[in-house]
Amino acid sequence: MSRKFQVLLIALSLAFIGFFIVWYKVGVLGIPFLPHEKRSVYKIGAEISFEGKNKPVLVSMALPEPQEGIQILSQDVASSGFGYAEAQTITGKRAEWSKRNVVGPQILYYSIEVWIEPGEFKPELPLVPFEQEIETLSDLPDTLRNTAKNLLDDVRLRSADIHSFAAQLIHDFNAKEPSQAVKILLAQGGETKLEMISRLLKYRKILVRNIYGLYLESERRNISLTPMLEVYDGKKWQLYDLKKGKVTRDKNFFVWQQGGDSLIDVTGATKSNIRFSLNERQVPVEYLLEKQELLKKAAILDFSLFSLPVSEQNAYRHILLVPFGALVVVLLRIIGGLRTSGTFMPVLIALAFMETTLFAGLIMFILIVGMGLVIRSYLSTLNLLLVARISAVMIVVIVIMSFMSILSFKLGIKEVLTVTFFPMIILAWTIERMSILWEEEGAKEVFIQGGGSLIVAVFAYFVMSDPFVSHIAFNFPELLFVVLAAIIMLGRYSGYRLSELIRFKSMMD
Repeated sequence: MSRKFQVLLIALSLAFIGFFIVWYKVGVLGIPFLPHEKRSVYKIGAEISFEGKNKPVLVSMALPEPQEGIQILSQDVASSGFGYAEAQTITGKRAEWSKRNVVGPQILYYSIEVWIEPGEFKPELPLVPFEQEIETLSDLPDTLRNTAKNLLDDVRLRSADIHSFAAQLIHDFNAKEPSQAVKILLAQGGETKLEMISRLLKYRKILVRNIYGLYLESERRNISLTPMLEVYDGKKWQLYDLKKGKVTRDKNFFVWQQGGDSLIDVTGATKSNIRFSLNERQVPVEYLLEKQELLKKAAILDFSLFSLPVSEQNAYRHILLVPFGALVVVLLRIIGGLRTSGTFMPVLIALAFMETTLFAGLIMFILIVGMGLVIRSYLSTLNLLLVARISAVMIVVIVIMSFMSILSFKLGIKEVLTVTFFPMIILAWTIERMSILWEEEGAKEVFIQGGGSLIVAVFAYFVMSDPFVSHIAFNFPELLFVVLAAIIMLGRYSGYRLSELIRFKSMMD
């Protein structure tokens, strides 16, 4: 295998890996490729109102559990003067408020933020059936009991299996002109439509679970939860809407309570009620990526930079820009033919420019290097060894930077205070290299390489400070494979440089 083919194979492999991971994160996980993109986050608020009677009050409310397709990002509780705790019961998690001697109208607030995950939605209903007490209808009067049995016998004749039985029963309760049996059960049964349908299904030994949820839409106030039913036929669960019958769970349907006890229980107070409100807002995607629950949903994000502490993330936001600056150096040196003082010194200078601003950074760099060259020329007359000379130049650079910071502070020039972002060792080596170059090649070569370094640093600064580059460098670090592939391919280039085309223009003419 030739070296040229090896380079091409490596470059294509790296580029494929990088682009594939980017496609997966954008197309499947929903991470935006462009900066400042936003996603819809829904805030669901529950408002519990009641009236105290100068007695101890205990309020218990069912809390939503994690569910497929929707992420719970955060929760907030506002309950002035009330104690708050969460309890895990057999039927699920519940919020509990408590307070002694409550008098007058009271309002408790509970809110959560949820986000609809991107990609294809595959609803998952419970796979394992639960134990259910057999319903006997024994607590109903004889008249209602016979009415319920007659209704169930009639529905059985018009159905073929468990799911069609449940669908027909729900249809009878939703008919425009309900039968006499349905009217009697709803009027005298003392239960809601959902409770009555659930009771009748349980009497037929059908596993059924009550579902309460709401559809995620924008700007809704004073709404109630939508009741639904889950029915198990021995193989799978099926969801039923009390108005539409058999349905497939909608991607925007958020389940607040699944089975269990009542939605709220209030002891020690009267006139209890709960209402829900819904509000949609747009948030940057970085807000979602910072949530640990989102990282756990995808292994590729769990091993990403978002799993690091915030301080380390901020450090890598700058470090990951260096390869893009290196690509600029490679392009301008190999293709453009610019000569620089040091290979990647312009990248480090560009990083400093990002902290000092470009104009102030250029002035400070020229002043420091200029004064350093003057002092270095004097040190050369002392015939010092290389290590001692470099160390002396480094100390001189630190002294110059300190003096510039103090002077700028006294003059009120804040931009110069950021001079500390310049890499001191690199400046010392730059001064040393330019001094040697001055002695060996003359002042012209010093200005050529020094000017080339500044030109490359300026181009690298514009690339590295671009919001789009900063965004993809941190959110898609796998693109470094693509950058590496491009640098490897450029490393095989041996043709004319742009500067050589200008140099040999007379020959071409």
